[in-house]
Amino acid sequence: MSSSITDSTVKAAMEAIASESATTEEKIQMLIELAQGCQKQPKAPKDLRNAVSLYYQAYELCKDDYPLLKARTKAGMANALQAIPAGGTDLLLQAKAGYEEALPIMLSLATPQEVAEVQMNLGLVLQSLANHNLARISDSIKAYQEALQGFTWEEFPQEYAILHNNIAIAYLSMPLSSEKEYLRHGLAVQSFEVALKHIQLIEHPREYAMLQNNLGNALQYLPSSHPVENNLRAISAYDEALKVRNPRDTPLEYANTIANKANALSNLPDNLEDWESGNSKNLRQASNYYQEALEIFKEHEQIEQAELVEQALKDIQKELA
Repeated sequence: MSSSITDSTVKAAMEAIASESATTEEKIQMLIELAQGCQKQPKAPKDLRNAVSLYYQAYELCKDDYPLLKARTKAGMANALQAIPAGGTDLLLQAKAGYEEALPIMLSLATPQEVAEVQMNLGLVLQSLANHNLARISDSIKAYQEALQGFTWEEFPQEYAILHNNIAIAYLSMPLSSEKEYLRHGLAVQSFEVALKHIQLIEHPREYAMLQNNLGNALQYLPSSHPVENNLRAISAYDEALKVRNPRDTPLEYANTIANKANALSNLPDNLEDWESGNSKNLRQASNYYQEALEIFKEHEQIEQAELVEQALKDIQKELA
């Protein structure tokens, strides 16, 4: 069996450390670069574990002489641990500890962007741990909001959009009492809208479509005394997303958006002035969207989504009958 690129990378690292020609700082830098190479396009979990091993060796070499490099190795190690698939909560807790150890040093010595990246990754780890009741979702939101200081919309539009998206999703997953339900949905909608003031269709189409699609979802389920108005706003947001998403270039994203739009349409009357007239026209349009989405999900073997859409389609056909 041939050894992977990362196996030979680790072997090269061992030899480099053993050589006396390189300074300690050069050895640390080299180990960090090699670890990042393992992380970039991992072919198997072993590649990420190799990255952890390389970062750890760099960390050991740092001692107390290279505080910034030490913090970088700790953050890099945390990022690799976080990325190991099916690693479970133990690895996430280790990643959280790593980021928290690295942050104070990076805040005083690293660039704002390096700090923001660590805060963003910490936010993701906390969000995952919150799902297992091992962290607070409010701490995840705080980490994302702090990351926005380094990832400004002018310089880092993609990260800015992702952070606002993550903040909104975190708000939506907050466990609040039913009377405060409207509050978390309102905060999520607000986060999407703030991002969309700066993320424009022409300059950043992918991020624009993601934000519009998710804004539509938040509006659709916003507890409110104006459900029709919210559904109309949701449909408008989906239509904006569909200016980017299409069946040729982004089939799965397109299928998700038309399925979301179908759901909003199925809850709207055909005539907004006359509720008694029913909504058979909107239901037929929703049915067409669901049918198209179902075919795409089946073609791309997205079993779970296909089953959900199939059920929605059956419910609509029952109503039409």
